[in-house]
Amino acid sequence: MTGKNLTTPLQFLKGVGEKRAELFEEELNLTTFEDLLHYYPFRYVDRSKFYTISELSATPTQVQVKGRFTRSELLGTGNKKRLTARFTDNTGTVECVWFKGLKYISEQIKPGVDYVLFGKPSIFNNRLNFTHPEFETLQTFLNKTAAPFTPVYPLTEKIKKFRINARVIQKLTRELLQELKPVIRDHYPEEFRKKYNLMHLYSALQHVHFPENMKTLEQARFRLKFDELFFIQLFILKSKIKRESAIKGIIFPNVGHFLNTFYKKHLPFELTNAQKKVIKEMRHDMKSGLQMNRLLQGDVGSGKTLVALMIAFIAADNGYQSALMAPTEILAQQHYKSLREMIGSLDYKIALLTGSTKIKARRELHEKLRNGEIDLLIGTHALIEDEVKFHKLGLVIIDEQHRFGVAQRARLWRKDIQPPHVLVMTATPIPRTLALTVHGDLDVSVIDELPPGRKPVETHHRFEDKRANIYKFMRQQIAQGRQIYVVFPLIQESEKLDFQNLEAGYERITKAFPAPKYKTVMVHGQMKPDEKEEKMQQFVRNEAHILVATTVIEVGVNVPNASIMIIESAQRFGLSQLHQLRGRVGRGAAQSFCILLSPYKISQSTRQRLGIMTQTNDGFQIAEEDMKLRGPGNIDGTQQSGDPYDFKIASLTQDQSILILARQAALEILKKDPELKEPVHKPIAKQMNQRHPKEINWRQIS
Repeated sequence: MTGKNLTTPLQFLKGVGEKRAELFEEELNLTTFEDLLHYYPFRYVDRSKFYTISELSATPTQVQVKGRFTRSELLGTGNKKRLTARFTDNTGTVECVWFKGLKYISEQIKPGVDYVLFGKPSIFNNRLNFTHPEFETLQTFLNKTAAPFTPVYPLTEKIKKFRINARVIQKLTRELLQELKPVIRDHYPEEFRKKYNLMHLYSALQHVHFPENMKTLEQARFRLKFDELFFIQLFILKSKIKRESAIKGIIFPNVGHFLNTFYKKHLPFELTNAQKKVIKEMRHDMKSGLQMNRLLQGDVGSGKTLVALMIAFIAADNGYQSALMAPTEILAQQHYKSLREMIGSLDYKIALLTGSTKIKARRELHEKLRNGEIDLLIGTHALIEDEVKFHKLGLVIIDEQHRFGVAQRARLWRKDIQPPHVLVMTATPIPRTLALTVHGDLDVSVIDELPPGRKPVETHHRFEDKRANIYKFMRQQIAQGRQIYVVFPLIQESEKLDFQNLEAGYERITKAFPAPKYKTVMVHGQMKPDEKEEKMQQFVRNEAHILVATTVIEVGVNVPNASIMIIESAQRFGLSQLHQLRGRVGRGAAQSFCILLSPYKISQSTRQRLGIMTQTNDGFQIAEEDMKLRGPGNIDGTQQSGDPYDFKIASLTQDQSILILARQAALEILKKDPELKEPVHKPIAKQMNQRHPKEINWRQIS
């Protein structure tokens, strides 16, 4: 039919209509012809194999048999009304039952006709039966034997009530493919398809819905996965090239007094090879004339803060100021204290600005900042306030960037006319291949070794009935002069959630560790800042043996003397958060321990998750597993968790080889034609813009 294309509303497809179109939009988010074409099956059933009734048994898989209906009748009344039928072949008879669509189904059952029955056999009243099986005449089935693999589509319960099943979707898709055959054009040139062994787009759509065999199905899925990953890479890399050409970076040609004096006289320990490597990468960025836009990854304790300080020295050696923004006041204060200790007598001016900075001190700080008397300003969200103005801002360092909203980070990034170099630090490692996509236009530096002398934290999973043994171990550690964190997921008891809560836990701990022999303090996010800070400082000063807390201590506490981390209801925490909490211990010379407490009754997947924590301290391996469980988050926009690009068929965890190939292909095209203006590339540019319409380019910020 003429005049119809991929953007035509779904209601104009034969067999849909206005009411069905509303249902498709409401339940499956399908509104156009193109949406339906890209509504891919999530699995396939091999319809080339037939069973006899005598071979059947209760099974979780669907099977098919050939035979005839010998009897059917309507039974019951009202909500208990049902249609039953007997289905037989030469080897036996099986009962079939339907509870919905009874009139329609009964009209389809005709005596003396050969049928193919398809469904999941089960046992009811000691007899084998099929509940809601699909069926069609044998002749209809034979007419489509070219496609033995039957697609299974994800459908909601509501849509099934309207008798829309996989067969209906398949029928509509077949109709649509025939109708759109003249208008579906491939956006890749033939030479490009041959180079990367890509099936033609129309063939890929046809075979993903109606595969002739396993080979054509794999080829179709490869092509469609490649498309999704290629256009993401193309969009990200094109943005990167545009940013690099449009934004000139401040050039830092000199390494002078500050860095040299620090390196010779104040360096607290010898740099690891990994630290030297990432400093060299950043030094190259800042000399290049391009704006540095780099992500620094490294596990807790790997020495990221020291690297950031040395980069800030380079800014100061070239007459520029730096800003370091931390997500919490405690972490900002920790950075301030540790960096002041590191620089010793070096005449490098560091200042701290947080929400609790007094008005008079704030005014003085603002004036010194404007006059260039401050080299490095450390702070929290207070740094993005309008009255905070720098003399010459050359470097912005953002710690634990996932803790800030992207709009907040943008305000700091725009603090000067010429954009400063940007260094984003995270102690939550990102899988290397994922970084190609999620941070595709950030350059990524990795510190993948710990300073010498650090002992790996021993991690153990224990059930709650072993609490007495754990308390005994805690007393032994306290007797040796050690301190202990006990972390809970909740502050107050919840009727809906039966896991341990902070207040009850604090009460139990104080009974098991009574004063005055032991001192226990409690910290949580609902406390007043002054009170929370005082309790925390008691622990930092070694005046308290045990700190009972919520995840408020996930970042921002550095107590080398604390050697045990007890995590209550560990099953309620994600892998990444467990790894962050574990990073609070193991900061001193003593052997440290992390104990994950959980009830005995937990799911197999939870046991697996906690098992990963006991097997490895490698943050990258943990991040890989965490991404499989939670999804990688949307770094392109403001969403920070879940599926970032609405993948319909590709997977960042399972299709990493295709991702790397797609990135390579995107780079090759952009090297030849950065603006995608050549006639051969215009269909590719059009497709990219349709898939990824222009938005605020948040990736420039971090």
